[in-house]
Amino acid sequence: LFSEKKKSLEGKRFLVTAGATIEPIDPVRYISNHSSGKMGYAIAEALVQRGAEVTLVSGRTALDKPEGVERVDVLSAEEMYEACVERFQQMDGAVMCAAVADYTPAVVADEKLKKSDSDMSIALKRTKDIAAALGAQKGSRVLVGFAMETQNERENAQSKLQRKNFDFIVLNSLRKEGAGFRGDTNIVSLIDSREKVDLPLMSKSDVAEHIVDKIESFL
Repeated sequence: LFSEKKKSLEGKRFLVTAGATIEPIDPVRYISNHSSGKMGYAIAEALVQRGAEVTLVSGRTALDKPEGVERVDVLSAEEMYEACVERFQQMDGAVMCAAVADYTPAVVADEKLKKSDSDMSIALKRTKDIAAALGAQKGSRVLVGFAMETQNERENAQSKLQRKNFDFIVLNSLRKEGAGFRGDTNIVSLIDSREKVDLPLMSKSDVAEHIVDKIESFL
């Protein structure tokens, strides 16, 4: 039972990012993705249940704030970047679970863009890499990343682990039934510099427990 769980992370502070970012095109339209935020919220909850102080930097989601968690609401990748960089120094670790847009419109129109008879293209620019920014200043903090891959999963995840200075990475495969966005279950692999552990299909709250177990092993 959760009530009997040992408070093994008492006195520790964690930053968790969750949900999708929203990149505005004009006052009406935006670019986003299918992330529901469920995985990040489950991780925030699992950390709090072990006694940690948790700041949840969340994109727009339909989920209720987990009890005992401080939630910081953001919309765009830029807002999420600012919120994370500002708070990371005070943390013992961070879990980067949000689905952050890699690109954002280069220009946001002040007025609603009108439809015309011709096609339209939107110029996009790169967003700031939040995980890499935290990885560059992580010191002895624990930093956990997520990778959502559809091809060359392991190679791409290993490369991301090194480039962003993660302690370990949670690899989601979109190709497996029961994994990925919106659902209440997930199938993940936990990859660090030494090993890859493949977890079977389980609820996102059980996946969160495995992730927090592994975080504890790094502290």
